[in-house]
Amino acid sequence: MRIAEKVAASIGKGLVAGLAGTAAMTVSSTVEARLRHRAPSSAPARTTAKALGITSFENDIAQARFNDLSHWGYGTGLGVVRGLLDAAGLPPHTATAAHGAAVWGSELVILPAWDIAPPAIFWAPREVAIDAFHHTVYAVATGIAYELLGNGRGTRGGGTAS
Repeated sequence: MRIAEKVAASIGKGLVAGLAGTAAMTVSSTVEARLRHRAPSSAPARTTAKALGITSFENDIAQARFNDLSHWGYGTGLGVVRGLLDAAGLPPHTATAAHGAAVWGSELVILPAWDIAPPAIFWAPREVAIDAFHHTVYAVATGIAYELLGNGRGTRGGGTAS
């Protein structure tokens, strides 16, 4: 397979895997929010709105819809990073760990830089652990989905290369 084809296939698989990872993270964060009786995070909508120059929403429902769209868009789009790490030749476990570190690390830098959230050093240790857990769920689920989609490197589990 030519390099351009491999990169394109990796990006496509990354998008699908990112969607699966986002679904897993949505489940984990929704369950956690309900157990702790907290509102869903509005960070995705606030970050996207700031990036796009949106200053207000028509109502709370419009903001909630925009938040969901932002959350699913980020998670799906960030799956591309997982695909590119595979295309670069990283082993699956290493690519998943690097992907998780890149996604969580970018949140820890961007949210404070854009005044969406305080720096993590000011968070309670429990909040840091919960946030790390949700991002780990995302990265691991994305990695598993990516591998299940097949990586085009030959045989897996006794199958034949196509």
